[in-house]
Amino acid sequence: MSEAQAEILRPLREELTLHPGPVAADGSPTWSLQDPVRNTFFRIDWPTFEVLSRWSCRTPEAVVESLQAETTLDLEIDDILAVQRFLMENQLCRIPGPEGTAWLLEREKASHSSITQWLLHHYLFFRLPLVRPDAWLRRMLPRVAVFYSRNFFRLTGLALLVGLVEVYRQWDTFSATLVDTLSWKGAAGYAVALVCVKVLHELGHGFTARRLGCRVPVMGVAFLVMWPVAYTDVNEAWKLTRRRDRLAVGAAGIVTESLIAAWATLAWAFLPEGTLRGIAFMLATVTWFSTLAINASPFMRFDGYFLLSDWLDFPNLHSRAFALARWDIRERLFALGEEAPEHFSPARQRSLILFAWGVWIYRLALFLGIAAMVYTLFFKALGLFLFAVEIGWFVIKPLWSEVKEWQRRWEVIRNRPRARRTAWIAAAVVVIGLIPWNFQVAGQGVLRTVRHFPLFPPGSAQVVALPVPEGGRVKAGTPLAVLASPDTDYRHFQARQRVEHLSWQVDVAGFDDSLRARQLVTQEELSTAASEESGTSRERERYVITAPFDGVLRDRLPDLRPGDWVGRQEPLAVLTDPSAWQVETYLSESEVARVEAGDGGRFFPETRGQASLPLTVVRVDRDATRILQDPMLASTHGGELLVRERKGQLVPEQAVYRVVLTVDDPQAAHRAQRGHLVIYGSPKTLLGDFLRTALAVLVRESGW
Repeated sequence: MSEAQAEILRPLREELTLHPGPVAADGSPTWSLQDPVRNTFFRIDWPTFEVLSRWSCRTPEAVVESLQAETTLDLEIDDILAVQRFLMENQLCRIPGPEGTAWLLEREKASHSSITQWLLHHYLFFRLPLVRPDAWLRRMLPRVAVFYSRNFFRLTGLALLVGLVEVYRQWDTFSATLVDTLSWKGAAGYAVALVCVKVLHELGHGFTARRLGCRVPVMGVAFLVMWPVAYTDVNEAWKLTRRRDRLAVGAAGIVTESLIAAWATLAWAFLPEGTLRGIAFMLATVTWFSTLAINASPFMRFDGYFLLSDWLDFPNLHSRAFALARWDIRERLFALGEEAPEHFSPARQRSLILFAWGVWIYRLALFLGIAAMVYTLFFKALGLFLFAVEIGWFVIKPLWSEVKEWQRRWEVIRNRPRARRTAWIAAAVVVIGLIPWNFQVAGQGVLRTVRHFPLFPPGSAQVVALPVPEGGRVKAGTPLAVLASPDTDYRHFQARQRVEHLSWQVDVAGFDDSLRARQLVTQEELSTAASEESGTSRERERYVITAPFDGVLRDRLPDLRPGDWVGRQEPLAVLTDPSAWQVETYLSESEVARVEAGDGGRFFPETRGQASLPLTVVRVDRDATRILQDPMLASTHGGELLVRERKGQLVPEQAVYRVVLTVDDPQAAHRAQRGHLVIYGSPKTLLGDFLRTALAVLVRESGW
């Protein structure tokens, strides 16, 4: 309805009640207007109260005349019409006649939403009332009066002090118990404890409100993104004029949980091992976490928020801080010169703006975490949809609403010098994100010859001879180490003796009837013995380690002398071919995409004083490395590549890809060693890197 049609003030609904409110920060009185049908309250200031007190004057002009005659207020007709708009928007007026009926039907039609919108809203948040506890709370109130006594709180403080001291003394046991409960069975126990604590939490609100004369019409469960959160309707706390009483109602849940935590901590400290001690431990830990991490936080609309709002005497703290922060953003970006939504002292204004930013950052992290959890809990198609709903509703929608505010002010924004400066800064940021600043791909690698042959004993053996000294050059086939295995020699001796004995039996079989009778068996045994002798002979040859190619003997085992004993797989030395060197490194998925064969680079040895070496990429693996073959690069051996040991093998924590580079000047390389390298790959931009990573995640997660 238009303001021209509102010359006759609409009558107020008869069931509305008005209650004295707390004194405002500026010292002026306030009142609480109650709608008992919906159990909602509206805080009104002194001018609005004076207007409502004269609502029976029927017309805005008459109300203004009465105010000017009887009060010091200087209000205009527009102020009276603004009060009527407030009453109409909140359905606090009676609207008789066809016109009012049509208006109500229009409001009812506008409140209806499509099935999609209904499902979306009720998926994100809905309430499920369970009980109407007011009568029961009133009957039970005398029985819980002891919990409100000063002596009980003093005793609880003593219990908390003793419990914390005992936990400190038994900290090893306490922490070990915490680790033991990190299981599915422990999670189930914590869930049961959390449900019990939350029920008592809500009863704390209900009993305290009822004790102060407030009606508690309903208790139930609210679902925030399908996560259950218990709630108690204590809206009648708005009727309380003393701030201390309102704080008592708001803090009752946190106080209840703190009481449970204090007594549970004391019980854990003195109970013997068993079920009761386990229950006390879970109650203590879950209540401390629930109170400190969730309920006491002012960043969500939980107890901490309402406590802070009442303590500051600042109703609608979030929405008012958000409005002020959005105004501050627009002024800093565009200098529109708009008046602030509300006027505060500079210190309070800064505090509210910082608080709003803190809430936004906290909620962004929380909603991203909830979206990720929802994505993982459901099958992929539904998970992606719900993830998009979460991000769209809680992150994109608020941002888009602010962008629409900018669009609405576009004609003013485009003519502001501050807006042009902001545009230049934004363009510079985009340019910085698009310009390729980084052409280098850095990593850690190992320098070694292309061909290298480590010398390992085939088994426990004794050194017979070491014919090649450290640094000696050899030809292919040259013996590098002569070893002897008494066990192998003995088995070879036995096999040879058996061959000789069986050969003699075959030779004299023509002269002995018994030998002639088993001649075929003897020949088979001789064949087997000959094979065994050949096998032990080849095994003995393995203990003479020869050079497979021309090269130089390096890294010989220190103090190794003939006569010494060496174990199986104990490194004796390494034969290298110094004519060709290479560097092996492992790069992440984002870095390896910038590298291809033919790219240049440089290797910087860890040993000080050695010159860097020019490199050329010759091979880039397209499959991730599953097992790290070179322990020198592993974090467990002082390297930079994060690995974990599994069944004696080194497994990279993240996907890495092997890259091989040759040394352009092999004469400048002298020995195998670890170092850092730089590859001159394709350019990297900040924006491109972000888009590449986001696209990779999207492609990976969208695969069915």
